[in-house]
Amino acid sequence: MCGDTTPTGYQRDTVNTTERQSTIVCAFDQRSSRASVYDIHEWVYETLHLQEHEVVMIQIDGPSRHVYIKFSDPQRMQAILTATKWQGNFRHENGEISKDQIEAVGLGMRRVRVASLPPEVEDKTLKMAHRCIW
Repeated sequence: MCGDTTPTGYQRDTVNTTERQSTIVCAFDQRSSRASVYDIHEWVYETLHLQEHEVVMIQIDGPSRHVYIKFSDPQRMQAILTATKWQGNFRHENGEISKDQIEAVGLGMRRVRVASLPPEVEDKTLKMAHRCIW
């Protein structure tokens, strides 16, 4: 069981992060015209047939044209991937239809920076703390 492994007398820094578990990414075609946030929002609910209670968060990454959708239920995420066969069609305002990839997002690699660690902290303490993060 992971507990607080902060050495006695040291302040623990906390960071708010959102895990990419139960998350899909919709990668829109880079060659197609940009879609508005409203159009993407409508597409998510109309095309993927999602209910509001099934979605925890939607994050739009404009420069890379990725839309991340975090689900409250991992089984629903798998059902969406199966139903869409890992791709979707997006109709732009100008009538253009783009084929978009829909994929599950893994945790991927994480970069963790450890700073201001005193030399008396043993390696096993740091390794145990990392196991809690992963």
